[in-house]
Amino acid sequence: MSTGTRALELLGLLQNRRHWPSPELARRLGVSRRTLRRDIDSLQELGYPITATRGTGGGYQLSPGASLPPLVVSEDEAAAIVMGLQEITSGPFPASADAALSAMAKIVQVLPVRIRRRIDSLRAVAVPARNPEARAGGADVASLTTLALACRDAETVEFAYRTRTGGTAARTVCPHHVVRVDSRLYLLAWDLDRAGWRTFRVDRVGDVSRTGTTFARRPLPDDDPVAYVRARIRATPTRYLVRATVQAPAGRVRKEIAHYGTVEPLDDTSCRVEIPTDSLDWATFCIGAIEAPVVIHGPPEAVAYMRAWGRRLTDGTRRPPLDDLRGPGS
Repeated sequence: MSTGTRALELLGLLQNRRHWPSPELARRLGVSRRTLRRDIDSLQELGYPITATRGTGGGYQLSPGASLPPLVVSEDEAAAIVMGLQEITSGPFPASADAALSAMAKIVQVLPVRIRRRIDSLRAVAVPARNPEARAGGADVASLTTLALACRDAETVEFAYRTRTGGTAARTVCPHHVVRVDSRLYLLAWDLDRAGWRTFRVDRVGDVSRTGTTFARRPLPDDDPVAYVRARIRATPTRYLVRATVQAPAGRVRKEIAHYGTVEPLDDTSCRVEIPTDSLDWATFCIGAIEAPVVIHGPPEAVAYMRAWGRRLTDGTRRPPLDDLRGPGS
């Protein structure tokens, strides 16, 4: 293995784990500890923020840097890369989202604080996503990457969690997975205060800090973390249960509703739809996107809300008077 190839592999190993004991890292690279030390020195001279610890259990770790590592990218480009990766984490392909989150965590952990803040400020003025729920599910870069790295290193974290009612609760958890479900990111974790598995919406997590305390990983409550989180979401009480009858086959409607609700066939050409939600906007969007006649049964708030939507759209598509088309001074 050439020196350059070994340096790249060394960087990859340092990014994949919080701390590497010297003997284990040298063994993984197939070199002596003296050669490892020389490789570390060379990377430090290039500007990579690698710290060394001495004594029993001593080793190396990649720390947040005071300057960008020597990549051929500017600060603007680094911000664009991270924002793009974060957008992918809420995309339609779970495998891509997992890879994007892993890549983002590796990059952000060596970015200076000023660039992390810049990325969050850019996100605040970014163009809204086509899917309103996807934008609502975003999280700040610092919180997301801290959670991802804590999951990787099996390290407990503390954070402030904004509840559905708007209050804030302090939580201490053993984080296991960050998963994407229906365009939102969720943390699956063992809650130390409640002694049980909990799921947390990442966009409601703030002030995340790693405690430095590691934990032994517990067996997950389900072999599929995404399936478990989705089941917990469905079991959570929502503010509204929107009910409707759609004059279309259940199979077709089920594909369009996806995981946002349940669809039960009434006959070959109609079905019953139920959408549990806290957002009447989103339920209206789901039902309105179905190209078929529909009857909304309830609740009353949903009926009134959708009627108002329909009235606004109808008013907005009426032909304007001729004077409005001519404009002033015509």
